[in-house]
Amino acid sequence: MTFNRTRIAPTPSGFLHVGNVRSFLLTREIATATGAKVLLRIDDMDRARAEDKYVQDIFETLSYLGIEYDEGPHDLSEFKACWSQEIRMPLYDAALKALRESGKVFACSCSRADIARVSVDGSYPGTCRYKGLSLDTESVNWRLATDRGAAVTVNRLNDVPINTNLPQDITDFIVRKKDGFPAYQLTSLVDDVHFQVDLIVRGADLWSSTVAQLYLAQVLGYVSFLNTTFHHHPLLTGTDGAKLSKSAGATSIQYLRARGATPAKIRKMAGS
Repeated sequence: MTFNRTRIAPTPSGFLHVGNVRSFLLTREIATATGAKVLLRIDDMDRARAEDKYVQDIFETLSYLGIEYDEGPHDLSEFKACWSQEIRMPLYDAALKALRESGKVFACSCSRADIARVSVDGSYPGTCRYKGLSLDTESVNWRLATDRGAAVTVNRLNDVPINTNLPQDITDFIVRKKDGFPAYQLTSLVDDVHFQVDLIVRGADLWSSTVAQLYLAQVLGYVSFLNTTFHHHPLLTGTDGAKLSKSAGATSIQYLRARGATPAKIRKMAGS
C-alpha cells in the first residue's frame, strides 16, 4: 500500500513523553514503508493550555531524537507565522457555518459537573438536545446531534475495514466550545482534509475520535476523509498500568534528557 501524506500531531499542552515518541517513531516507520510524506501539525487550538514552551519542546524533542519529517514548521517563529491553527480559523468557521445551516448542531449549557451528576459513565445524556437554546447564547457548547444508529467504516492498515457505530462516550460530541473556539474533533478533521492526509497513525485510546471524525466527515460531505486509512497502535503504560500522560513528569523527554538519557535509550524505552 502507498499513501500521499501522514502526520504527527502533538498538542502543546505539556512536555512530550515517551508515549508520544512511540507514536512519532511508528508514524515515521510506516511512512517510510508506504511512501507517505510526514507532516508536523501542532494542534494548538486549546488556547487555555497551549504554551510557547511546549511548542518549543516539540521541536527540541524531534531534533534530539533524530525524528525527521518532510513538511511543517521548524521553529517557534515559523510555527506562529505560518502553521498555527489560528491561521486556519476561516476553514473551521466555514465548517461550523455548514453545520449550523444544516440544522445538525444544538446549543448546550451543561458543565462537566452537570453531566457527571446525571450520567454514571460520564457520557452526555442529551440534556439540552431538545431545549431549543439559541446557538448565539453566550458560553454554550455546540454539539452535533448524532444519530445513534448510524455506522461508519474504518479503513485499517493491512487489515480488513470495520463497520462500527458511534461509541456511547462520543454521542452528541462538541464541535464548538464555550469559549467560541472550534473543538478538537472538528479541527483535526478539517486539518486532515486541508492537508490531504490519507494515512493516520494514532494511539488505541483515540479510537472513539476516529469514529467521531468519520461520522462528522459524513455529515460535512468530506468524501476524501472517508477513504483515509487508520492504524491504532497499543499504548505505553506506566507501572500502575495507566496510559502515560503529559502530567507524568518522570516519563517526559525533558526529564529524561536532564538525567542523561541518550537518544538511543529513549528510543528503546519507546519500543523502537
